[in-house]
Amino acid sequence: MRLTQYSNFALRTLQFLALRAPEIVTVDDVARAHKISRAHLVKVAYDLSQRGYIETLRGRNGGMRLARKAEDITVGEIIRWTEAPLELVECFNPDTNTCPLQGHCHLSRGIQRALRAFLSVLDDLTIADITVNRGALLGLLETSTEEAKAEALQHSGAQ
Repeated sequence: MRLTQYSNFALRTLQFLALRAPEIVTVDDVARAHKISRAHLVKVAYDLSQRGYIETLRGRNGGMRLARKAEDITVGEIIRWTEAPLELVECFNPDTNTCPLQGHCHLSRGIQRALRAFLSVLDDLTIADITVNRGALLGLLETSTEEAKAEALQHSGAQ
């Protein structure tokens, strides 16, 4: 199983906002720190806002911040939303299932148990938990941001 890029970006955004709280953070700040596409993050930020995870502020000093406490947002709920529907195998969807073994197959039961266990672990992990080593994470992200700025300057000077 591999999580989508969308899930990854949503979690990185929430983590970054929690790390920088109570500051207002821009999409560009997240994009530079993680070296990811601003265009992708705009969609992620919009969706996080629509779902009540972040608050967006318009204007010259605008940006975004967490709308809920980091301790109140679980990684499990984010994964359930961003990866929905979680149909790891065809037989998890009764509308598209063509497997004749449905209801009798121990493989699908095992995969269902594994999925429940996976989500259970993520339900016990909050955004606050993934920012517990705040100093180390911020140091790494600041280094990444400085490298991204230097790269941008190099490219703009080469043109």
